Amino acid sequence: MRSGERGADAPTDELAEAVAQAALARDVKVVAAESVTSGAIAVALGQASKASTWFAGSIVAYSTQMKREVLGLGPGAVVTEAAAKQMADGALQATHAKVVVAVTGVGGPGPQEGKPAGTVFLACGSSRAGIRVHELHLGGEPAEVVDQTVHAALSALLRELGKT
Repeated sequence: MRSGERGADAPTDELAEAVAQAALARDVKVVAAESVTSGAIAVALGQASKASTWFAGSIVAYSTQMKREVLGLGPGAVVTEAAAKQMADGALQATHAKVVVAVTGVGGPGPQEGKPAGTVFLACGSSRAGIRVHELHLGGEPAEVVDQTVHAALSALLRELGKT
C-alpha cells in the first residue's frame, strides 16, 4: 500500500478522514441512507474534517414505513438489492448530493425476510455514474455487523470518490 492509501484494514476514523479529503478535493457533497447501521455511517462521516463542507447528511430510515415514505421504496421486501438502490436514489433526490452510500440488511441476531443475519446490501455511486449494489455476508454479533457495514460503506465511498 502506498503512503496515503487506505486499505481494507484501515480504522474507521482513517477511512472517514480519507473520504473527507477526497470529497473536499473533488468539491462534491456526500449523502448516506442508512437502515441496518442506525446512523453509524453519519457519526463516522460527521467526525471527519470539514464535514459541514462536504457531508450533506444521512437519512436514517430504520423502519419499513420510513423507508417507503421518506426514501421512496416501493412495495416488497426491504433487505434486497432493489431496496438498497431505491434508498440511494431517494437520498440523492432528497439532498441533491453527488455521491451516495446506502445500506439495508439484517444485523441479527436472527434472520429477516428469509435472509440470515449478516446479509447486507450496500449501494454506492454518484448522480453522474449511477448506483451499484453489492451483497455482503458478514459475521458476528449485531454490533460487529454494524461496524463491518460502516467500514464497507466508507471503503465504497472512497472508491467512488476516486472515480468522481
